[in-house]
Amino acid sequence: MKSELMTQGTEIQKLLGLKLPAVAIAFRDVAPAGIPRVASPTAAGCGYWKLAAEGQVFYTEASDHYTCPVGAHTHGIDLPPQVATELNGLVQTMVGMQYLTMADIPMIPRRQEPFRVAVYAPLAQATFTPDVVLVRGTVKQLMLLAEAAQSAGIAGGSATMGRPTCAVLPETLQSGQTASSFGCIGNRVYTGLGDDEGYYTIPGARLADVVEKLSIIIEANRQLEAFHRSRAGSTTPITG
Repeated sequence: MKSELMTQGTEIQKLLGLKLPAVAIAFRDVAPAGIPRVASPTAAGCGYWKLAAEGQVFYTEASDHYTCPVGAHTHGIDLPPQVATELNGLVQTMVGMQYLTMADIPMIPRRQEPFRVAVYAPLAQATFTPDVVLVRGTVKQLMLLAEAAQSAGIAGGSATMGRPTCAVLPETLQSGQTASSFGCIGNRVYTGLGDDEGYYTIPGARLADVVEKLSIIIEANRQLEAFHRSRAGSTTPITG
């Protein structure tokens, strides 16, 4: 398994030319042997994505997510009273700013299983089977990944998601299909996500299928780009 994930992680980064590696994320009852707990909580749950993309391998417990009430909610974490009050206050503030409405809240994807630990690693360094693989990339890179997922038959049918970014994880976990997110302003602050970047999530169980299709899709796009560039520069209409 480890060698397969190493190959798949290396292949995705190489084929797409990703600036940061794909991240493997798994939800477990207990942490895998040999993997340490994160040194300290980040300000937001998506900050753990950044740590893993930078090369760290670790796990988190529920309390490591209390600093991010919204992320704790999407991860299915039962909040202690003080944190629950903070979440409610944050929601009310967002509603007051007309950033969202109360009707939006039940529509936000949320893990339904009890939260024990979450495990993170760069995909190529993962020693555990990921439940979901998170890819950060430019629009073109995510376009190619989405086309590979379509070819593999696991492309999600929902629209590209926005706020909150972390909801993209339960969306894929619950649907068993890929999902994409434009990100949100909090995620962009905490992860340094570029203005031209977004996220794509792949069910861990179908990762090999997507990687297999990715090289085919990229070669097809290379040939089609040459065709379209030639056509765009031609004054003769192409028929047939």
